Amino acid sequence: MPDPITRRAALAGLAAGAVTLLGTAGIARADVGPDDTPWAGYEPGSARSGGDVGVAAVAYAGFRVVRAVPGPPSVPEVTLPDGYSLVPGATYNVASRAEFYAFVQGEQNDAGVTVSVRWPGIRIATVVAGDNRLALTTDPADPDRVSFTLPVFRASAGADQGTIQVWSHITGAATGEYMKYEHNDPDRVAGPWTTVAWPAGAVRAASTWVLVTHEILQDSGLSARAKARGHFFALMGFETNNTLHADNPPHWHMAYYPGPDMNAPKQTIPHYWINSRGQVFYNGQDRQGEGRTQYRLDNPAPILDAEGGLIITTTIRAHGGLDFDTPEGVRYTVYSPDGDYTGPVQILKAGKLWRYAATDDDVKAGILRTDVRGAGRDPVRESIEYRYDELTGLVRSTRRF
Repeated sequence: MPDPITRRAALAGLAAGAVTLLGTAGIARADVGPDDTPWAGYEPGSARSGGDVGVAAVAYAGFRVVRAVPGPPSVPEVTLPDGYSLVPGATYNVASRAEFYAFVQGEQNDAGVTVSVRWPGIRIATVVAGDNRLALTTDPADPDRVSFTLPVFRASAGADQGTIQVWSHITGAATGEYMKYEHNDPDRVAGPWTTVAWPAGAVRAASTWVLVTHEILQDSGLSARAKARGHFFALMGFETNNTLHADNPPHWHMAYYPGPDMNAPKQTIPHYWINSRGQVFYNGQDRQGEGRTQYRLDNPAPILDAEGGLIITTTIRAHGGLDFDTPEGVRYTVYSPDGDYTGPVQILKAGKLWRYAATDDDVKAGILRTDVRGAGRDPVRESIEYRYDELTGLVRSTRRF
């Protein structure tokens, strides 16, 4: 697996926004701003990103209490040491069928403070912080109570979004292509996603869109070209459980960062909205310093570098697919004959069928499978199975067959 990276190294947090009461957010948001990706404009490791730089006057940490069996959402009793408190508001204290997550604030303590949770009638499977399942101690006098040690060192609650997300990072920016898959579980929905139907088709299709875009960027040489320039593309989907980042409606990204990290100036971040069949129907494309441009059917959307040079152009087509045009004039088209992008899709190159691609993600078991096969005489066949921690997204093993 080239250039593996951890979620800690990848994450630079989006500053937390206004408090929204859980369950009262209304319909999923009709648009999203330029900081729609959790890392837009923030450099991993910076003070603003919540990296391990300096000592904040007040530090933060998130934790997730995972239920052994999902059920009707409820809230446990949390006890903290003197000088520490839960960050107030429903944005920072969230109950779903699968878990409860919250954020602690207080003096920085890298070694950790003792937190206890009492949840009568609910069996606790584990507690997650960052990439770790924390060691739990059961109170012998009170079997409903467990305690654990929680390091408190982030610069903001928003900087610890990696704790509450289940992401698998496949490659890093140094490869020319930062690539990650979101693992969305209907039992973990939060925020605006609690008020709408579960977007099953869009969740499945988003992973496939990431995969096909990866194939195109690799074959066209655009990823290699970005790497040679010290730039990178960022491929990612959307998330349904993060109240600190209301990532909706369903969409995916092929962002371009003309620099070594996500603090690169003149970055371009498209938001390709998809419907229940995974069809792209709108692109709200942000270019830093210029705001958002809206692209719809048959409107070419150029992605530029910092100097205004053309990197790639995408165009939404009537069948719900996309054309990808390179500066050299080579066109790749992602297409589904029946207009359904929730299953296998086709990739055309220069108007001819080139490859098939599909993904399948079992979020309960922590198994993501991707499959790419050549058409006609193309001998390419690459099936990859990623086994990941189903509660953190950390990739445990990668198997090619």
